[in-house]
Amino acid sequence: MICVAIGRSRHKHMMAEHKHLAEQGAKMVELRVDYVTGRVNIGRLMAAAPQEECQVIITCRRKEDGGKWSGTEEARLLLLREAIAEGVDYVDIEEDIASQIPRFGKTKRIISYHNFRKTPEDLEELHERMTGLDPDIIKLATMANDPHDNLRMMELMEQSKIPTVGMCMGDIGTPSRILSAKFGAPFTYATFHHERALAPGQLSFKHMTEIYRYEKIGNDTSVFGVIADPIGHSLSPHVHNAAFEAKGIDAVYCPFRVPSDNLDQFMKDALRLGIRGLSVTIPHKEAIARHLTKVDPAVKSIAAVNTVVFDGSEVIGYNTDYNAAMDCIEHALGTIGAKPSPVKNKRVLVLGAGGVARPIVYGLRSRGALVTVASRTRQRSDRLAKAFDCKAIDWEARQRIQCDVLINCTPIGMHPNVDESPVSKTFLKPSMLVFDTVYNPESTLLIKEGRSRNCHVVTGVEMFIRQAMLQFFLFTHEEAPADLMREVLMKTIGPVRY
Repeated sequence: MICVAIGRSRHKHMMAEHKHLAEQGAKMVELRVDYVTGRVNIGRLMAAAPQEECQVIITCRRKEDGGKWSGTEEARLLLLREAIAEGVDYVDIEEDIASQIPRFGKTKRIISYHNFRKTPEDLEELHERMTGLDPDIIKLATMANDPHDNLRMMELMEQSKIPTVGMCMGDIGTPSRILSAKFGAPFTYATFHHERALAPGQLSFKHMTEIYRYEKIGNDTSVFGVIADPIGHSLSPHVHNAAFEAKGIDAVYCPFRVPSDNLDQFMKDALRLGIRGLSVTIPHKEAIARHLTKVDPAVKSIAAVNTVVFDGSEVIGYNTDYNAAMDCIEHALGTIGAKPSPVKNKRVLVLGAGGVARPIVYGLRSRGALVTVASRTRQRSDRLAKAFDCKAIDWEARQRIQCDVLINCTPIGMHPNVDESPVSKTFLKPSMLVFDTVYNPESTLLIKEGRSRNCHVVTGVEMFIRQAMLQFFLFTHEEAPADLMREVLMKTIGPVRY
């Protein structure tokens, strides 16, 4: 189940959200009465509760435990006892006061521990102590400072004889919230709305149900994901999870924030987490190579990996960016896979020399294109040009050369800087192919101005979807639902989001 935490200052707002969630199918809510201003009326909250459809946890959290309670400790304990007397389904009791709140009636006891600084080294010993406090459920909420904390927490849940809800807070800890069902948690926590998280890293009920399909996750669910740092911008979970649902595949795709220093340990943890495939992005595309047992031939030349597949004892690296980009360009110029390629002998100006540009330059050169690279850092342009035997120029000279194809591999024009373009409108000539790898928004200023100048255009959405389709096939050996993936991406980056 998903337990949705509700924290509102007025009783009527808390009751309205409770009713709404029950109507939306929520099976459990946590009423955070420490958020209520003025006197808390447990009886009023419970009288309005749709109890048959939705179980209730009453929680009154102290400030030192991340709550908002400003009254006395004596009054707080009295409030928790009152909740038990009212017959609520669960009451949340911190481990240090468990002995002061006796069991009574049908109310079950959640014994909880919070640590907003770290995940303690003695997690198992802490859990063992809490088993002696007469719990029905043990709850552990600790801050994740290392991705390995997720594995420690989830394996603790899996091995526990007492039902345990364990989660790591913060964006590093997000996987523990999504994958807890796979490791035996009786429920996990979500917030009513994504802008009102009651704990760091908490996801909304809508995201947990619509994107991650939490209640369908079980012990046998395969895990895929994206590793990056930062991770919050990634739209891949939306697209891949929708594709898994459409194809009836028992799998979930998670965002994993993995700082560079933690990559080695994360790759050791991957199999224990049930991971079968990963999308790889900044800053890991090159460093991931040392963890691979085999690579696709193109990877050796590109020296960058964006897809990893775990196949038995093999850890195989691929790069779907270059194939996706070439398919986009060849489709726009003529026919995908034609011999010779329609890009052969075309003059191509590539803006940028980073992780996006490298596989594209490789693909272009392997098909006989005449490539010029310009980036804001000349040294990077020179290195990329030398690697693939092409030309590098200064950034300031980019608009003084002639080209048939212009490819933007920089983040210029990406949301929120949507009024920027890497070249002036006058540089764009009719019949030129303009390809912008930025996909959020799809219609960047460069794309808009290209259309207005009668250029052929390829958007970043097309490349994103093509590379995601290739990844999906590598992950599942099934054809990806292209139209659905495109629809989901467009909906996610649409104007309504902002």
